[in-house]
Amino acid sequence: MKLPVKQYPFYFKSTVVLFGLVLLSISLYTLRDILSPIAFSLIMAILLNPLVNKMQKKGIHKVAAIIIALTLAILVVSGILFFITTQFISFGDNLPAFKESFNQHFSQLQHWLATEMNVTIARQQKMISDALSSSQAIVGKTLGTALSTIGFFVLVPIYIFLLLYYKNLILNFLHEVFAEENSDKVSEVLGETKAAIQSYMVGLLLEALVVAAMNVTALLLLGVQYAVLLGVIGALLNFLPYIGGLVAIILPVLISVVTKDGLTIPILIIAAYSLIQFIDNHFLVPLLVSSRVKINAFFSIVIVLLGGALWGMSGMFLSIPFLAILKIIFDRLPEMKPWGRLLGDEVPTRIKRKRIKKQVANNLANADAAAEKTNL
Repeated sequence: MKLPVKQYPFYFKSTVVLFGLVLLSISLYTLRDILSPIAFSLIMAILLNPLVNKMQKKGIHKVAAIIIALTLAILVVSGILFFITTQFISFGDNLPAFKESFNQHFSQLQHWLATEMNVTIARQQKMISDALSSSQAIVGKTLGTALSTIGFFVLVPIYIFLLLYYKNLILNFLHEVFAEENSDKVSEVLGETKAAIQSYMVGLLLEALVVAAMNVTALLLLGVQYAVLLGVIGALLNFLPYIGGLVAIILPVLISVVTKDGLTIPILIIAAYSLIQFIDNHFLVPLLVSSRVKINAFFSIVIVLLGGALWGMSGMFLSIPFLAILKIIFDRLPEMKPWGRLLGDEVPTRIKRKRIKKQVANNLANADAAAEKTNL
């Protein structure tokens, strides 16, 4: 005898879902130092998996193939970090001159605020001192962040190696944990998830190269100092969808204000970066990044902000790939398909309304028929 499925009221189900989301958020925030390296390692392992498979097909042992792929990845990342570090060292050599010029502009700003905005210099200095005193508590956090960063770079290569080595074990577990009749659907979801992450990461790297080239070219044409460093930093900040592009404008504008006279160059920088962002959002992203990961702009911004609140910079970077994974899963589950469509970027041309009145009438008619049948 089949037991009837118990239906719970909406307020009960919504409360349980909300409680589960709150509990999940607290767990993610509490375990961020443990889960963040694992999440990065998972994405990097998926990205390096095709290279490992190709080397294995050529007869290279599995362990050797993983070590070679991991070494290549480390060399690429180390090269990027070395380039940025050398540029920062060169920037630090001229830091006293920048500091002197900045103090002059800051003094002019103080006098302008005092004369035009009626904010006395004493009050401005008090506001600055209050801000500096409140920031002293960040020193301990900064030391902890530095130590956790060192641990991050040590753990990530180890996690990547282990994930690639135990790949078949993990995939077999995912197949066995679900019912046998769902095996094909599980394989489909895993395949699309892997393809989506690989496509997203490769597209993101290509987009960063193009954006870096455009940033450097624009800053060189405008005569901005340290154009290469600022252009590369702007491209790296572009990894954060919609938000990073806006933050990337601030650095070259500040450098130009300090090193150049007048506001012509800062205005031209804003115009050039706005044009680059237009090209990026309307041509590069649809062509290189959004071929597999189609998340609408609203949820992209929201999930990036939520990721930053939970895991900081790493959470902002990881938010879009994991939201794409959720969308792939939602699109494969009948009861979750509306949520998958909500996350996507396909806007329907009309509103689908359920015919509530007709449905209620049919339910009443069925109830009356059942009552008459019971009386008979």
